[in-house]
Amino acid sequence: MKWFFLTLILNLGCSQNADSYEIKRKIMVEDQIKRRGVEDKLVLKAIQKVEREKFVPEKYHDLAYTDGPLPIGHKQTISQPYIVAYMTEQLHLKKEHTILEIGTGSGYQAAILGEIAKEVYTIEIIPELAASARALLKKLNYKNIDVRTGDGYKGWPEKAPFDRIMVTAAPEEIPEVLVDQLANNGRMILPVGEHVLSQYLWVIKKNKKGVVTKEKILPVRFVPMVKE
Repeated sequence: MKWFFLTLILNLGCSQNADSYEIKRKIMVEDQIKRRGVEDKLVLKAIQKVEREKFVPEKYHDLAYTDGPLPIGHKQTISQPYIVAYMTEQLHLKKEHTILEIGTGSGYQAAILGEIAKEVYTIEIIPELAASARALLKKLNYKNIDVRTGDGYKGWPEKAPFDRIMVTAAPEEIPEVLVDQLANNGRMILPVGEHVLSQYLWVIKKNKKGVVTKEKILPVRFVPMVKE
């Protein structure tokens, strides 16, 4: 019954101001994320704080907290809120971590990571998206996020190794260059698969001796990861 009323409030909508978006954000966290099993308090706090409506085109503001991905232009999308939370939780983040993100998009996932981790380095291959994300993150005062325009398959070697790596577009195979840039005791999460119907999330772990293990955990659908 609780979830019925929460969903009803969301669907009825509110006047579109900061307070109404905050209400929708709280409902999203409860109904879409916590109810599906995400428990990490740092992740939930970050999702609750970051204003998702600011990371989607204005015409989609009313849909910012619905349970699905949304277009952000250039044939790219902002991921479903649950997937953002789930992937972030799977990284087992700590405040002292340095993170590499591949696929900045609108900057939403980078903002979530930036709320938790010490530093975030994020790469976007589409110049227009990189520029808009950089400007927005600066406007929102994220001083610990650095946006680069470039090929994610190359990683960011001069800043490696990274405690955690997240990839938000799907390569056909796990890029070994990124595995090489993962620190010992590090974790990486990424979707892998040539076609959307055959994609899975993988968690890559590197132990303190540098031994790598790979685990397939969840079927997903992501846009393909492209090269220069």
